[in-house]
Order: sequence, then structure tokens, then C-alpha cells
Amino acid sequence: MIERLLFQNDACLVINKLPGESSQGEMFPVHRLDKPVSGCLLFARNPEAAAFFGDAFARPAVSGLRGRVEKLYWAIIEKTPAAETLTPKGELVHWIGVNKRTNKAFAFDKKKNLELKEAVLRYRVTGQGEHYLFLEIDLVTGRHHQIRAQLAALGLHIKGDLKYGARRSEKTGGIRLHAYSLAFPDPMNPGETIKVTAPPPAMDSLWTAFTSADAL
Repeated sequence: MIERLLFQNDACLVINKLPGESSQGEMFPVHRLDKPVSGCLLFARNPEAAAFFGDAFARPAVSGLRGRVEKLYWAIIEKTPAAETLTPKGELVHWIGVNKRTNKAFAFDKKKNLELKEAVLRYRVTGQGEHYLFLEIDLVTGRHHQIRAQLAALGLHIKGDLKYGARRSEKTGGIRLHAYSLAFPDPMNPGETIKVTAPPPAMDSLWTAFTSADAL
């Protein structure tokens, strides 16, 4: 059984969200994870903390943990011709729009209209198996379905993510996208950073392979 409560103090708590759970709760959700995504989810325990975190998550991305919230994700990607050409590390910049009727995001190379929002992520290939590629993703911005849409724009599909092109669903109903770590400023100790990590929801053979893979 995985540890659900990852951190808490008087201002906030972080839980290890399971696939299928909603990001909403009785407290103040500071950010959102898509329903099929697992991992670190931060809640504020009072309105003052919620306002503090709202400001922190809205800051521009700069180098170093003190300048911004850091969100690292693990993703297991289906091997496709597009996956085979992926560089060992890089940065993806797109402009994202959302079809509200289908609740699906689309990533474009150029800003085609004023409704599109810039989306930036950095990735690193950490390893691979016979059928899958393992990515660590630094989510610089936080757009709707951002990782899923940006990868899909390149022809890359997260295992189990039928909405964005995966071949088949997961038995659990989730997808192989996991919010592995979250670093954020501590509202109770100015200048200090809290960093929390979450184990995958189930350490099956694929997640075990991911965690034991040698960096390329």
C-alpha cells in the first residue's frame, strides 16, 4: 500500500493522488492533476495559504527552486517511429487551446489566435524497454492537459491515454503519467523550499523498470 499523506504542516498538505481521483477536496486545491494522472497534489489549509500558493504558482519560470515551483513528472511512452527520433533531452514550446465540448487540448507550433496559451516543458529520456520509452518531465507552465497534448503533437502517446492517441487503455483506468515530485516555497518559513516526492501508485514491472533504468 502506498503512502498517501506525503507532507503536512499548518499551512498545507500534499497527498499522493491515485488515478481516477478528483483534484477537488474539502480544503483549497492549489493546482490540478488530470483525473487519470497520479502523484503529488498540494492543498492549502486556509485562505491565506491558498493566496500565497496562488502567487507562487503564477510566477514566471526561472532557474533554481527559489524562483519558481518545480513540478517533475514521470511518463511511460509507447514506442512509435516518433519516439525513436526523440533526442535524449530537450525543451518543447507550443501554443495550447482547449476544445471545451470534448475536454481535449491541442498544441500548435505557432500562436494562431489570441485564445491560445504558451506551454513549455523540458524533458529527459531516462531509459527505455522493448516497447516503451521513459521520460522525466519538468513542467514549466501549467496548461490544461499540457503534457498529454504537447507529446501528442509530436506523435508521442502516454501508455493508457486513449484520449491522446494511445493504443489501448490501462486496466486501472489511469494513464502512465505520474507527478513524481513537487517543490514549492514554504509559507511558514520565508526563503525555505519544501520538496516532496511520491512513489508510483503500484510498483509493477513497468514502474520498476522506470525507476531502475540507467540514464541515457
